[in-house]
Amino acid sequence: MSDRIRVTRTHGEHITVTTADGTEILRYVHRPDPDPFESRKPYAHPLRTLAGRTVTGYRPNDHRWHKGVQMTASHLSGQNFWGGNSYVPGEGYLALPERVGSMRHDGFPDLTVEDDRLAVTEHLTWVEHGGAEWAREERGLTVHSVDQASGSWALDWSIRLTNIRAEPLLFGSPTTAGRELAGYTGLQWRGPRDFTGGTVFTPDGEGAQRLMGTQGPWLAFSTEHDDVDAHSTLVFAHAPENLDARAAIHPSHWFVRAEPVPTVAFSWAFFTEFELPPGESFAYRYRLVVADGAWDRHRVTAHLAGLPW
Repeated sequence: MSDRIRVTRTHGEHITVTTADGTEILRYVHRPDPDPFESRKPYAHPLRTLAGRTVTGYRPNDHRWHKGVQMTASHLSGQNFWGGNSYVPGEGYLALPERVGSMRHDGFPDLTVEDDRLAVTEHLTWVEHGGAEWAREERGLTVHSVDQASGSWALDWSIRLTNIRAEPLLFGSPTTAGRELAGYTGLQWRGPRDFTGGTVFTPDGEGAQRLMGTQGPWLAFSTEHDDVDAHSTLVFAHAPENLDARAAIHPSHWFVRAEPVPTVAFSWAFFTEFELPPGESFAYRYRLVVADGAWDRHRVTAHLAGLPW
């Protein structure tokens, strides 16, 4: 049985989820940040463990556009919905503010709060830098399985994106543009500095460098915190249909770094570009498990098996 939660909504600003003992474990911010160069969009920060350890970073000095957990698209038909500098073949990273798009929060058509669960549906519009509306998104966020006994809770994040242009949307990444092993795009997590150099593993391997660009049902990232004698573990998991080549629009690969910055992305266009024709949609579902302690492969596997989709 899940533990009780408390949900607070500040109109026009954010939604927060707090445990029964008063620990804020999630803040979902839908108010636009001020700098368009950072690709203004909703994001989740902070995420905390049940013991109160912060497991997301916000505007780190190396990449000001990294904000907790956020949906991104680094290369989309010549626009940058990731934020910051844009990668240009043959020239490297350039500050091109005219290429940076945004994701506009249009409202919450559904927000359901139960004793131990929050389910949110959000409508968004993807807007290129000049103001043209390119895509409609229906996003789902669900907080559930808050369990003091296991020291963990779960956040499910879904996306259904529809092309509303009169021409195809072309999704890519810096790697599809020529930069080796920089296939970042899609749902992205940025960790705080004490995740730097942490332990990364999947069901089949270990080490961020080894796992960069690989595929699999889940990836875990564990660290020992500064300041306190404690570890935390994050688990990034695909819904089963994401891994079904017949159902997914494009196979996903892990973009993962432990150094020099801790980050993970469910990359939907790591090595190969794909097109979304006018009027068509694609959808993915993801799960993040936020846990106290240094979980190992066996514990992650067992825990995920007990969380049905």
